[in-house]
Amino acid sequence: MRIVVFGAGTVGSSIAELLCQHGHSVTVVDNHLEHTTRINNELDVRVVTGSAAHASVQFQSDVIGADVCLAVTGNDEVNILAASMSKAMGARRAIARVYAPVFRDLSTFDYQRHFNIDRMLSLEHLTASELAREIRNPGSVVVENFARGELEVQEVTVGSKSKTIGKALKDLGLPKNVRIGSIKREDSLWIAGPGDTVEIGDTLTLIGRREDLDEVRKKFRKGDTQKTSVVIAGGGETGYHLAQSLANDHYELLLMEENKDRCEYLAKNLPSVTVVQADATRRSVLEEERVDSADVFVACTGDDENNIMAGVEAREIGTAKILAIVGRPDYATVVGKLGIDRAVSEREVMAKQILGFLNTGPVVSRTELTGGPISVLEIEVEEGTPITEHVLAKIPFPEKTLIAAVMREGQPPSVPGADDRLLPGDTVVALIDNASVDETLLQFMVR
Repeated sequence: MRIVVFGAGTVGSSIAELLCQHGHSVTVVDNHLEHTTRINNELDVRVVTGSAAHASVQFQSDVIGADVCLAVTGNDEVNILAASMSKAMGARRAIARVYAPVFRDLSTFDYQRHFNIDRMLSLEHLTASELAREIRNPGSVVVENFARGELEVQEVTVGSKSKTIGKALKDLGLPKNVRIGSIKREDSLWIAGPGDTVEIGDTLTLIGRREDLDEVRKKFRKGDTQKTSVVIAGGGETGYHLAQSLANDHYELLLMEENKDRCEYLAKNLPSVTVVQADATRRSVLEEERVDSADVFVACTGDDENNIMAGVEAREIGTAKILAIVGRPDYATVVGKLGIDRAVSEREVMAKQILGFLNTGPVVSRTELTGGPISVLEIEVEEGTPITEHVLAKIPFPEKTLIAAVMREGQPPSVPGADDRLLPGDTVVALIDNASVDETLLQFMVR
C-alpha cells in the first residue's frame, strides 16, 4: 500500500518503521529538516520537508490516490486539517491523532464527520483501553471503538452466580441495541447464534453503546459481589480514561494525582472514583494509601522512570498485579525483571491500531478476536452494491457471518433485524469467520 505519514516525531517514526517492515511504500512529511534527515538516514522511505497543513506540501507528498494518510504530528489542529485536506485531495482513508478530548466529544461538535476524516485516534484513550482490557480479561480482544466512539466491542466472562446460565441467547432479554457477537468456551470460539446457551466461564463479545454494555455486563456478573481493587497512579488523560472505563459496580478505584487543580477536575468528573492528591512514586505514600491490599496497580504518570519506580515500590509492598506505561524500547527487557507484570507502550498501541486500517475496498478497519479465527470488521455500504438490494434476511451471507450493528448518519447506532435494509452511506460492524471474509465482502462490492 502507498501510505503518507504526517509527522516524524516519536509516534510518526515508529509507525513509519512498522509500515516499512510490512513492505508498504511510505512517505514521511515533517516541517523540521533534522527530523526528515534522520528518517531518511534510518528508514527506506521517501521524505518531504514542509508543513502538513500546506496544500503544496500535500501535493508534493502524492496524497492524491494514497491508500492511507496518517496525521500524527504533535499538533491536534494540524492533524485535523492535514487529514481533511488529504481526504479531499483524493486519499482513500485519512486518520488524525488528537489529544484534546473536545475533538472526540460528540456532544459539542462532530469534528470527524464535519472534516470528513475516517477516524480520530487518541493515543491516551487507546492506551487506557489496552490497560482496561488487561484488567478485565487478560489476553482478550482490545476494547474497540467504532462509529466515532459511539459503539464499543467489549468482552465479559460469565460468573458462577449469573442467572443467565443455561439460557439461550434469544431468551436473555437483552436491550435491542446490544448484540452478543461471539462465544469463547475453553479452547473454542465461534460466532454466536440465537439458540446458543450460556455456560459458566464463557467469554462473550458484546457490541453496543457503552452505557448499554455496562448494564448488560451486570447480567453476566450478577451475584459476584467481590470487587476488584484498582489503584491508578497518574491523573492525566490516560489515567482519566482508564478510571472512566472501569467506573462501574465491579471495581473499587483509587486515583492518585499530584496536581491539586487536576485532582479537583478528576473528582468532579469521576464521582464514583476516590481521588487523592499524592506522589505515587513515594513508598510512604503507597503504604499510607494501603496500596499493598490492591488487586491491581497501574502506573501512568506520563514519565517512564516514574512509572517503573512506582510499579517497583507497589510490587515490593505487596500489590498483586502491576501494570505500567513504558514507552522507551530499551526498557522492554528490563521491566519484567523488576516485577512489573505488563508494560504497555503507547507507540505500540497506536501502531497496532493503525495496522487495522490497512485494508482495501469497503473495509474501514479489521480487528481479530483472540482465541479463534474471527474478525470484527467495520465496512462501508456503497451505492450499487448487492447488500443494498434486499433486506438482510435475503442476503446470501456465508453461515459464519453476523451483521452486528449499523451506523447511519443522523441516527444512533442500532442492531439490525432480519427485515432491515442497509442504505448507501451506512457503516456496518460485522463479525466474520476469517475463512468467509472474502465471500462476505462480495456483497459490499460494486458490480
